[in-house]
Amino acid sequence: MAPSLQVFVPDALWLRDYFVRLGGARVNARMTLIRLRNGDILVHSPCAFDASLTAEVAALGRVAAIIAPGNFHWLHVRSCQQAFPDAATYICPGVEKRAKGLTFDFVLGDAAPLLWADELSQVALQGTRFMREVAFFHRASRTLILVDLVENFTPATPGTNVFSRIVFRALGMWNRPGPAPEYRLAWGDKAQVREGMERILAWDFERVILSHGDIITHDARQIVAQAWRKILG
Repeated sequence: MAPSLQVFVPDALWLRDYFVRLGGARVNARMTLIRLRNGDILVHSPCAFDASLTAEVAALGRVAAIIAPGNFHWLHVRSCQQAFPDAATYICPGVEKRAKGLTFDFVLGDAAPLLWADELSQVALQGTRFMREVAFFHRASRTLILVDLVENFTPATPGTNVFSRIVFRALGMWNRPGPAPEYRLAWGDKAQVREGMERILAWDFERVILSHGDIITHDARQIVAQAWRKILG
């Protein structure tokens, strides 16, 4: 069977694209796999796992951690746990309130767990009313890994239908990278949000893996700053 994982950074980062539905819109989503220097694998924002994908991921190394990095990125955690029952589960703050009955081992914060502290930095964005997210920076490849902090829908985005394009245009998000609408509808404590985004922008990243839309591979820091200009200004 043909491999379903896309190599993003050789021996370090792999991607798996899939689709989710939001209302009538069909939206692409993305799982990221991170291999640590000791060979352990982190599964970031997992998709649904079947036997084929489980075997493909297991061939990369021991799955040590399953990460639910945002309030809306836990739906397939149970599937991943069934595939890799020995892996520890780390969740973004707030997931425990939404995902009733989900078992987990750790709640993430600004301090990276010992498992990946030498290789990944993280910021748990605070201050928003509804949306929570933990942003990650893979230092060796200078890659920022996000889920909803920035979305980037363009004509090149796979799977977008006419309804999706109408919705994204109405939200001012078509061909214009920006935070998920839920962020913009309920900022909460803007000063706290701004402080978290400034720490993210202090990282020296040159590309951004997003869960929704096209990956950013050029002018990455400028694009993320522009996407958040209203809160950072």
